[in-house]
Amino acid sequence: MQIYNLVSPILSNKPDKEVEEIIGKEIDRQNHNITLIASENYASPAVLDVMGCVFTNKYAEGYPKHRYYEGCEYVDEIEILARRRLNELFNSQYSNVQPHSGVQANTAVFLGILKPNDRILSMNLKDGGHLSHGNAMNISGRYYEIHFYNVDRETEQIDYEVLKKMAKEIKPKLIIAGASSYPRIIDFKKFREIADETGAYLMADIAHIAGLIAGEVHPTSVGIADFTTGTTHKTLRGPRGGFIIADTKYAQLLDAGIFPGTQGGPLVHIIAAKAVAFKEALEPSFKTYAKKIIENCKILCDYLKNDGFRIVSGGTDNHLFLIDLTALDMTGQDASSTLASLNIILNKNVIPFDKLSPNLTSGIRIGTAGVTSRGMGKEEMLKIGEWISFVLKNWQNRAKIAPIKEKVRKLADSFPVYSY
Repeated sequence: MQIYNLVSPILSNKPDKEVEEIIGKEIDRQNHNITLIASENYASPAVLDVMGCVFTNKYAEGYPKHRYYEGCEYVDEIEILARRRLNELFNSQYSNVQPHSGVQANTAVFLGILKPNDRILSMNLKDGGHLSHGNAMNISGRYYEIHFYNVDRETEQIDYEVLKKMAKEIKPKLIIAGASSYPRIIDFKKFREIADETGAYLMADIAHIAGLIAGEVHPTSVGIADFTTGTTHKTLRGPRGGFIIADTKYAQLLDAGIFPGTQGGPLVHIIAAKAVAFKEALEPSFKTYAKKIIENCKILCDYLKNDGFRIVSGGTDNHLFLIDLTALDMTGQDASSTLASLNIILNKNVIPFDKLSPNLTSGIRIGTAGVTSRGMGKEEMLKIGEWISFVLKNWQNRAKIAPIKEKVRKLADSFPVYSY
């Protein structure tokens, strides 16, 4: 549905056939493939429509009632609406909906409360952490003194007693709870206790699990962590973007961390789309959706585990899990590229104590938010598990695994996402 018509005699209303053709191919790719990338999902047509609205024409540096440019009265309305819905969704006091991404949200928190060379304690990237939590090539790793905690070598889960000991020795200014490939529940209350005992701020990065928290199937960090950052395009199923939630006492610091600290003009059309996504997440059906994500993930994970694959940490509590491929004499790159050739899309991923580089990896990451959005359930998870297992066990025999492609496409076509 197009929400406006172009009437200007000057602006072009001619379709760009080249771009339309490429978009059409991408629609076909999304429809014909089964996507299991844990950080991807499908935005609703309502969200997609608003992302293309006329708010893209408006500059709006600043915040509601305090803009640099004139003509922002309706920008103010849409940003206030998005904030109100986000606060309602997470039962929060303050929110900032301007971050262009989760990384921008994290960086704004750092800028608001830290000075260069302050200490941060965060999860090691190989154990599930994120680039923006202190990777040497990221701004976080360049400007702050980063210390990493690891998962336990045996359980491959966070050992909170070890974490507490590290925090007492390091005395970080900030502790980060959150991950990009950690398949277990994160105990934010234990993180809070550790932060309190060591005098540290606590930031929860819920980029991956925001939709699960909104759907009340994962414990919340809001009201526990000093700062909660997240993204709107993963399990929240909205447009690509970020957000910050905190107590109102941090509002001025965090607002300044975004503008003028790390961003200029906000993407108002994306903020409008965020408002739509937050409304969708406030519907009772979203809780059912979040519950189904986890159910599907457990079914798929258990199938592969029972079929002989080693699952990192032994299982999953959320929307994703990791498979250790070491015993199969294949890399994560081997697995992801082979499966992609057969229309199963997932990503290579480092695993705890990985001996291979991030360009190869010893594992793959599998997530179920996207397939759940398409309406898939237990029957489909079992089929997908069977196909993944067959391909991984026979990956060097191309002729043997080739028929899987048609089976995958047939299933994918039974659960179309978009039409054009």
